[in-house]
Amino acid sequence: MDKLNMTYQLPEKKFWTGRKSNPALENQYWYQEIELLAINEADNKQIDIALIGYACDEGVKRNLGRIGASESPNVIRERLAKLPIHFEAKKIVDVGTIVCINEDLETCQLSFAKAIKKLISNGIFPIAVGGGHDIAYGHFKGIYESVKYEQKKNIAIINFDAHFDLRPVETKPNSGTPFNQILNEFKNVSYFPIGIQQQSNTKELFNIAKSKNVDFVINYDCETNSENINAIKKRLQPIIDKNDYLYITIDMDGFSSAYAPGVSAPSPLGFTPNFIFKILHYLFETKKVISCDIAELNPSLDIDNTTANLAAKLVDFIVMEQTKNSLSSD
Repeated sequence: MDKLNMTYQLPEKKFWTGRKSNPALENQYWYQEIELLAINEADNKQIDIALIGYACDEGVKRNLGRIGASESPNVIRERLAKLPIHFEAKKIVDVGTIVCINEDLETCQLSFAKAIKKLISNGIFPIAVGGGHDIAYGHFKGIYESVKYEQKKNIAIINFDAHFDLRPVETKPNSGTPFNQILNEFKNVSYFPIGIQQQSNTKELFNIAKSKNVDFVINYDCETNSENINAIKKRLQPIIDKNDYLYITIDMDGFSSAYAPGVSAPSPLGFTPNFIFKILHYLFETKKVISCDIAELNPSLDIDNTTANLAAKLVDFIVMEQTKNSLSSD
């Protein structure tokens, strides 16, 4: 990629292996279906969805968290490779990984933003995996740069997370500051976190959310019964109506530690996979989702690949939803 060679890693076939199947049948597994492509080769190709990695621990390190999330892109690839496919008529590629070097988080985020802009500008739906939640700043910047000259350019961020990640930048940005940075730097952005845990956020962060008119869903309301799901849909609807695009970001520490032990800050008070699948389905039905990412998987803290398998199944679910509900061109 132009000017990104120092931080760009090509996709590697060794992460895409799996069970053999009858060669007389069509492709049965992810590793058989996905294509590997350098991001510079994505121009003028008929590609629908691209998986891109963000290998960075620096934001978590600066936020005094436990490092290891930089290893997650390739671990997710390995788990995803073995899943059976149930989507059709979509070309999906792995375009490699943006890698943080020399503790230079800021350059990594800018490089990642350029990659996201390139994909979206080529009509490709990005699914980004890995690293700390500082991925969100670079990801949003890439989305913004790709649509800022369009008539429709209002973007809402839907964040599934235990944390607001609204910390002010005191010296350098980190994994706890991305949405504060976004709200300060970009105009007309809607930010709606789902799964906020009181025990994981200080009073200051609740006050910052209030000062920035950030509405949110507390974790106790993230139940799968129809009453709670419908209540959340009702709160999401004005945001959906107001905005042209939805950027979905999923922090794995928003899940209960029963489902996601492999994160820097696990908690038993998080939501379930079934909950997030229900809300994701609703969001994709709007045909406004422009991009997604999954952050904060830490393979070094995982138990029997529980969290990695969940992250891979989230990617698979997002792909199936996207194939049914492509971004509206109206």
